[in-house]
Amino acid sequence: MGKVTGFLEIDRQVGKYQPASDRIRHFREFTIPMSDSEVKKQAARCMDCGIPFCHGPTGCPIHNQIPDWNDLVYNDNWDEAIRNLHSTNNFPEFTGRICPAPCEEACTLNLEDVPVSIKTVEQAIADKAYEKGFIIPQPAASKTGKNVAIIGSGPAGLAAAQQLGRAGHEVHVYERESRPGGLLRYGIPDFKMEKHFIDRRVAQMEGEGVTFFCGVNVGIDKPVQELIDSYDAVLYCGGAETPRPAGIPGGEFEGVHDAMHYLVQQNRRIGRENIESVAWPSDPIVASGKHVVVVGGGDTASDCVGTAFRQGAVKVTQLDIRPQPPEKEDKLSVWPYWATKMRTSSSQAEGADREFQVATLEFIGENGTLTHVKCCEVDEARKPVAGTEFFIKADLAFIAIGFSGPFENSIVKELSGSLDMRADRRGNRSVAADDRNYRTSVDKLYTAGDVRRGQSLVVWAIREGRQAAQAIDTALMGTSVLPR
Repeated sequence: MGKVTGFLEIDRQVGKYQPASDRIRHFREFTIPMSDSEVKKQAARCMDCGIPFCHGPTGCPIHNQIPDWNDLVYNDNWDEAIRNLHSTNNFPEFTGRICPAPCEEACTLNLEDVPVSIKTVEQAIADKAYEKGFIIPQPAASKTGKNVAIIGSGPAGLAAAQQLGRAGHEVHVYERESRPGGLLRYGIPDFKMEKHFIDRRVAQMEGEGVTFFCGVNVGIDKPVQELIDSYDAVLYCGGAETPRPAGIPGGEFEGVHDAMHYLVQQNRRIGRENIESVAWPSDPIVASGKHVVVVGGGDTASDCVGTAFRQGAVKVTQLDIRPQPPEKEDKLSVWPYWATKMRTSSSQAEGADREFQVATLEFIGENGTLTHVKCCEVDEARKPVAGTEFFIKADLAFIAIGFSGPFENSIVKELSGSLDMRADRRGNRSVAADDRNYRTSVDKLYTAGDVRRGQSLVVWAIREGRQAAQAIDTALMGTSVLPR
């Protein structure tokens, strides 16, 4: 613990944003980095609690040793700080930007609404490590003679690939799209995370012996059985990409789109790629000069809001079927768990109109084109309240209500007779495998990330990729030095 009284003497501070009027004019990141001295002060606020809930199961899914690297940053030991951070997290520059930071919710200082700025410090450590040249390839000292194929290069696939490559295995990553990254590259807007961070990690991994095969849609271009026959192990990290069906009448009108169609297309546009991807073919979708309605209250919906503003939307309205949460939670009843309270994302703060406890009844159109969205208020059981119907003018509507499981027209379809699937109470499907050995019902085939656990956070995908790598290494070698 670097400064015993730091939490008493230093106020909480996080990186400031560019003004909304400026940041909506571009798609670059807009957080203004803090100076090293400011970051060190924030790290000094860590209390080194006797029971640090921040990196327990309630706080950090990958168990980042947060008090340890806060102390290292406070003592200006950036080299050891990144080594400590990398011991649990392969990609802190990703999570430092896009993780919702449940660690800060679980921080003891959050009982007073002033948690340690953990996410800010984490991003600063990763960025400083690149600046100082600490992040270089770490190839294995010797090869095992075993080879592993990984399907999908999202956060789970990348984490597993790096771990297995460093264990000495020959690792081949098969990616459907033209560049690696999966959700990180094509689902998350550049204003939240610019894609050169992915490129740097891919270059590091290639220096460690990992080989990427892009533009290969396993299950369609290449049978998955061919990989199973050719490799000692195959890890399926395809994500949960099937949009949850909304069942809203009028969804066929021009102007109504699934959210991911919109986000993927804009990310490809910024990356100077053809906007028509393998999985998301579509005509150009642009919000310039239009009234936009976003159905859904989560992160994907918020990303649509921010993207629409940057494209020049006239007005953006976000519809959330849930009731408006309280401004402040009851700490003693929920801490250290994630609290339900009013949260405003940076995109929503750019001018979105937010409607709570509202259901989308129907998309209204003329001559095949969307013109309005019909809505109504709902009760606590989410049932429509008679007489509360109203209409919102809309030229574009994006449905962002989550994902129901993996695409089922490729690997899942090819292995339909032998691959066990499971469904939750909402009907969301995933590939069946436990979180100890990550084995599927198909011999030599493993799975990790959203395709196994269902739609979740990037930090959970990294954890599953790391754990699956350890399970595969143990299965191939009888023992493993990789951490769980």
